[in-house]
Amino acid sequence: MSLPSFFVLLSFHLLRLGQVPVLTTFFFFSPQSPGRFDPPDIRLNMFAFAPIVLTCFMVITGIRAGPVSRRPSSERRAAALSASQLSDLSPFTQFARAAYCEPEKIEGWKCGQACDALPGFEATLTGGDGDAIQFFFVGHWPQENTVVVAHQGTDPLEIQSVLTDLNLIRGPLDPGLFPGVPSDVSVHTGFRDQHALTADTIFAEVQRLLTITGSKKVITVGHSLGGALAMLSSLSMRLQLPVDISVSSTTFGTPRVGDSEFAAFFDAKIPDFRRVNNDKDLVPIIPGRFLGFVHPQGEIHLLSEGQAVACAGKDNADDEQCQIQAVSNILKGNIIDHLGPYQGVFIGGPFCF
Repeated sequence: MSLPSFFVLLSFHLLRLGQVPVLTTFFFFSPQSPGRFDPPDIRLNMFAFAPIVLTCFMVITGIRAGPVSRRPSSERRAAALSASQLSDLSPFTQFARAAYCEPEKIEGWKCGQACDALPGFEATLTGGDGDAIQFFFVGHWPQENTVVVAHQGTDPLEIQSVLTDLNLIRGPLDPGLFPGVPSDVSVHTGFRDQHALTADTIFAEVQRLLTITGSKKVITVGHSLGGALAMLSSLSMRLQLPVDISVSSTTFGTPRVGDSEFAAFFDAKIPDFRRVNNDKDLVPIIPGRFLGFVHPQGEIHLLSEGQAVACAGKDNADDEQCQIQAVSNILKGNIIDHLGPYQGVFIGGPFCF
């Protein structure tokens, strides 16, 4: 049965009455077949409430983010990406989009546009319930002879995944999953505990696929909370896999995961890391730096269709084109940019079709 086509127009207004943020959300749905009531219609209409949930999170974690100092223009270090570099991101955008689809759609690789964009991918393990445990899948990408691990991001309609985001306490990583991790490294315990629920199962499947395919490459992918899980997955696997296996990660709209010690350790172990931020997205500036959280290197900031820059350093405050200059606090951002478009692709539960 074909799914209805739809056009989403979300308008997010964050006004200030004194010091009180006021949020209004508008949602418009235009089905291709008027009168037909499919399950995707329900989910899409319910998703109209997502900005409300996410804004509560952001007010808690990012509202205190203050202005950042700027260096003279001669010292700014953002570099424009070429068309081919942007094109290289495309398959990972589709993997991140597919991670929001129910496991039964991933099995057999029948998840709609995201799966169609990556023909031949073989999903060998799926799991999660989208609530207490985020959806995930593992599989082999024959075109690149690479093992792919993808994690779902936050579904604002599922309370457990929202609570995972709201757990802002930092704590140490489990040496059993992260052998050799320094004791002074600390991370968001909500992300850490969610990762631990599936880490052993995913790692076992990755090992199996590396053996039977002869692949020497693993890449982890995710959007939002899924991006945080992808980061932790890549680090955990890097610390456990043989050195001749390359481990990389590409994430989208990812919140900060750990402290400065974590960022430095992650940079040292996963040098091939790209965290893609879209325009005025608010999520990459949370949890706030005042809480001790720091991004690792690897920022790519999408400015508009066909235009992006690579930003050097951690939480680059040197260039107005990079995220924490473009969105110095949540009142200067746009939550809708969290969904996309990432070079023409929207990512989230409503876009699994």
